[in-house]
Amino acid sequence: MTVPAATTAPPQSTASGSLLSRLEIDVRMLGMVAALAVIWVLFDLLSGGLFLTPRNLWNLSVQTASIAVMATGMVLVIVTRNIDLSVGAILGVVAMIIGVVQVQLLPSWLGFNHWLTAPIAVLVAVTVGGLIGLFQGWLIAYLAIPSFIVTLGGLLVWRGAAWWVTTGQTIAPMDANFKALGGGIEGALGATTTWIIAAVACGLIVVALGFSRRRRVRFGFPVRPAWAEAAIALVACGAVLGAAAIANSYPLPVRTARRWAEANGIPWPEGGLFIPHGVALPVLVAILVGLVMTFLARRMRFGRYVFAIGGNPEAAELSGINTRWTLMKVFGLMGFLCGISACISTARLNAATNAAGTLDELYVIASAVIGGTSLAGGIGTIAGAMLGALVMQSLQSGMVLLGVDAPLQNIVVGAVLVLAVWVDGLYRRRIK
Repeated sequence: MTVPAATTAPPQSTASGSLLSRLEIDVRMLGMVAALAVIWVLFDLLSGGLFLTPRNLWNLSVQTASIAVMATGMVLVIVTRNIDLSVGAILGVVAMIIGVVQVQLLPSWLGFNHWLTAPIAVLVAVTVGGLIGLFQGWLIAYLAIPSFIVTLGGLLVWRGAAWWVTTGQTIAPMDANFKALGGGIEGALGATTTWIIAAVACGLIVVALGFSRRRRVRFGFPVRPAWAEAAIALVACGAVLGAAAIANSYPLPVRTARRWAEANGIPWPEGGLFIPHGVALPVLVAILVGLVMTFLARRMRFGRYVFAIGGNPEAAELSGINTRWTLMKVFGLMGFLCGISACISTARLNAATNAAGTLDELYVIASAVIGGTSLAGGIGTIAGAMLGALVMQSLQSGMVLLGVDAPLQNIVVGAVLVLAVWVDGLYRRRIK
């Protein structure tokens, strides 16, 4: 097989142009990072230095995990020019089902705190969530019912079903191993594991940048200057190591640390023990979901089909893409991710309530839109949506620290969503 001429051409350089063009940095992503920094600094000043403490930042990361997981799926839904208003209700009904499975069904067969309880609960969650998503996707794709109507009906149906599972009763407590998915002391991975994860992440960043550059050179595509590659690697690795340092700066409570010392036969010193929490398990789950979803959207045929449908549905169908089956899989994937988020939320609360996931659809949609996903379809990034989730959760966390009432919090979130859509419209008109 002959090698295309493009592969033998010398690589072009991106040395000309502005600094941002040389680094190939997304301006919208950079603007989001800047906005997040402003929000953090502002809330830290207004709260008297409470916001940027390791404790609050650690809790903020755990609180963001559930929304971030669902936001990655919402990106693909919106990219296909659809919407899913039922994600919070799906989370609620799945949470009630896995609560019943852990508290009422499995103990009678396996006993309490059996090692299989947590894996079975997770499997049930993603299966039920995925099936609900596939059903809604079938209604939208094959019966041609608008997604707004199907998911609005789903919001009501699944919210009612969440109450019906136990007639509104709260189910608690959850399995001891399952609680690790919610963070807290059970889900804290410790300092050593955190530094290992950070080191592996930095290594993967360097390797990924190297492979990307090598692939561009091979096919004759423009490449960044070497200094730009080094700068990006340095900033990314610095961010990873900084996050690890913050996670390891938040110690376990004194009583918990004392119990741990007694259980391991360690004498309790006069000044106590500083035992770091480390990164939380739900945060690690959210990051892994984000990486998998990014690979799926950018490197797999399914992801290319999704963006092709969002760009031009008619052209995508004429080119041979099974648009209806692809759309059904998108909603099935959204339901699957709702199942993961249901596990995180239920484990974090250590209880299943029929109110779980209330208003989550607002935060998930807002996260995707703030992250650069265009409601017109065809444009969106997984990383942007996850960063948008962090922005939304930062707003809520900061307002809680300042004692802002819940109704006013909802007003702020709604206003931010409208502002994000307006900015998206301005950006799209500018690039046309």
